Amino acid sequence: MSNHVASNNPHDNADIAVVGAGIIGVACALRLARLGLRVVVIDQQDPGRGASFGNAGHLATEQVFPIADLSILKRLPAMLMDPMGPLRLDWKYMPRALPWFTRLLLNLRPAAFQRTVAGIRALNESSLGAWQRLLKSIERTDLLKEDGSLLVFERPDSKQAIEALQARMRQQQVPVDFWQAKAVRETAPQLSDQIQGGLFFPRTGHFLDPYRVVGELVHAAKASGVQILKQQVQGGHLHERGVSLITDQGRLSARQVLLACGAHSAKLTAALTGKKVPLETERGYHLMLPHEHERLPFAVTSLERKFIMTPMTDGLRLAGTVEFAGLDRPPTMERAWQLHRLSKGLFKRDLNADAATPWMGFRPSLPDSLPIIDRVCDGKVLLAFGHQHLGLTQAAVTAELIAQMVSPASVTQPHGLPGVESYRLDRF
Repeated sequence: MSNHVASNNPHDNADIAVVGAGIIGVACALRLARLGLRVVVIDQQDPGRGASFGNAGHLATEQVFPIADLSILKRLPAMLMDPMGPLRLDWKYMPRALPWFTRLLLNLRPAAFQRTVAGIRALNESSLGAWQRLLKSIERTDLLKEDGSLLVFERPDSKQAIEALQARMRQQQVPVDFWQAKAVRETAPQLSDQIQGGLFFPRTGHFLDPYRVVGELVHAAKASGVQILKQQVQGGHLHERGVSLITDQGRLSARQVLLACGAHSAKLTAALTGKKVPLETERGYHLMLPHEHERLPFAVTSLERKFIMTPMTDGLRLAGTVEFAGLDRPPTMERAWQLHRLSKGLFKRDLNADAATPWMGFRPSLPDSLPIIDRVCDGKVLLAFGHQHLGLTQAAVTAELIAQMVSPASVTQPHGLPGVESYRLDRF
């Protein structure tokens, strides 16, 4: 007997309901609408107000390694004891996080590690081209600056670590150049003279306003017929004609559903597929400095201080701190302000923090550092979440992969797309 319940909802005629109006959900919705499908996007917030609002804005194609390595074991005491450290685990949350961390460590074994690197690299190598195509299609290529990024080091004894990282990057065919201190000073003259040098990644870039990118995609999606609903999805089930979603405003049915709600995706995935996904959230913080517009030509990361600085239209964004404390605990905004303290000494003149605004958001992370991009339940359920720090980077290529799953014959790219075997739900 069917569980389907008739509804008078005017949006019940959708081919695909996209749950999640972040950068990945909106990019997918636009791509699907351009296939001629009737698409509705559902989110309890306005589009782009989650992690997509506050990310670092860095197109991080160079980041092909997992989110952690075995040194995390040595760092565990500091993670628990130092509330302002770059990587923090709330000790009250530790019992819930321990199974996830255990799986993360198991995925650092050689064979699993290599699978992770290959999976991240495949997506990242396609990411810049996918973004170029997407932004060109909405006539907003100006939102992305393809000017590279720089990882700097300050201590002479860090040079060995930088050179080792460069070798690992080259082994993975990541374009990278070693810059001496002179090259850093010539390109970013406001940085401190104590900078010893760094690694320059020419095939990266940064977005001038990540939230504006979402807004422009929403505008294009609406022009293609996409409907945006501000509702909270509370549950759902499958029926013979597709999927029925229960929201705080009633029931909505569609032929297919795409789950792209980031760190909030696990519960609905379990309800619709019966699969429990080991999804954890990395709480990321940023500090936006509205009076800093001319300090850096591109995104700059500090090796020792472990944070990134990205020039944007509205100022300079400092980001990079990670906290494991779940979805429910209130933010520790002092961690955002800590980013300004970390910046002291990186510039010849300290950054101006007047009228600075702090922010916290949730990065969705799986223990193998790979996203789930899949089509399951006889095609009724599509999945696109778990991109950890790389949601912005991989959003456009994820949208192309989802479109290919929905309509294989309609998506052809000059250089092809990565295979999706590494991102299947059934790996868990």
